[in-house]
Amino acid sequence: MTTVTTRTVEYPADNLTMIGHLALPAGAGRRPAVLIGPEGVGLSDVERRRAEALAELGYVALAFDLHGGRYLEDPEEMLARCMPLLADPDRMREIGHAALDVLRAEPRADPDRTAAIGYGTGGAVALELGRDGVDLRAIGTVNALTTGRPGEAARIRCPVWAGVGSEDPIMPPAQRDAFTAEMQAAGVDWRLVVYGGALHAFHHPSVDHTVRPGVGYHPRHAQRAWRDIVALLAECLPVTD
Repeated sequence: MTTVTTRTVEYPADNLTMIGHLALPAGAGRRPAVLIGPEGVGLSDVERRRAEALAELGYVALAFDLHGGRYLEDPEEMLARCMPLLADPDRMREIGHAALDVLRAEPRADPDRTAAIGYGTGGAVALELGRDGVDLRAIGTVNALTTGRPGEAARIRCPVWAGVGSEDPIMPPAQRDAFTAEMQAAGVDWRLVVYGGALHAFHHPSVDHTVRPGVGYHPRHAQRAWRDIVALLAECLPVTD
C-alpha cells in the first residue's frame, strides 16, 4: 500500500465553518482531484475512508462537509436541514463551489482535472456543480436522482453516472424517469445503474442510530457501486505518472 497523508481543512460555506477531510497520495507531483459529497446525515468516517481509498489510487481527494462539522443522527433534524437545502440549487452550488475551491487550491491537485462524486445530498451538490457549468471530468452519484431547474442540465460538460437501489422509496421509479429524461433532453452522456433489491443508502454500512424507513445496507451492491465509481474515474480521470 502507498503512503497516504490526510489532514482536516476548514473553510466557510452556507454561513457555517465547514470541516472537510483531505487525503493526498504518495509522491510530490500534481494528481487528478476528486470531490466527495456525503449523505444527508453529514460527513462521517465512511466518506473519509473513501477519500483515503481514492488517494491510494493516486487521486487527491476531499470529502466535504454539509453541516459545519456536525453529523445529524436524528432523522428529523437531518430532514429539517436537508430538505430546504435540496430545494435551493443556489445554496447547494455555494457549498459545492466552496469545497471545490479548497480542493483546486491544494498544490498537489491538478485544478484542470477534477471530478465530483457524492451520495444522497452530497450527490445532489455534485450534480448542481455540473448544472452550473463547472469544468468537471466526471460526476458520479448514488441515491441522488435529483432534477434541476429547466434547461440547466445542458450546462453539464462531462459524463454522469448514477446508481440507485431498485427498492429505494425515496428515489422511486418516477424520480428515476424524471432524472433520465432531464439528462437525455440535455444531451448529457449519462448512465443509470439500478441495483436489484437495494434500499436507499444501500452503500452505507449500518449505523447504531435511528434511520429513516426504506434505508438499508446491501454489502454486495455497496462493493459493486464503489467499483463502478472507480471505473468511472479510471475512464474519465485516469491517474498518469
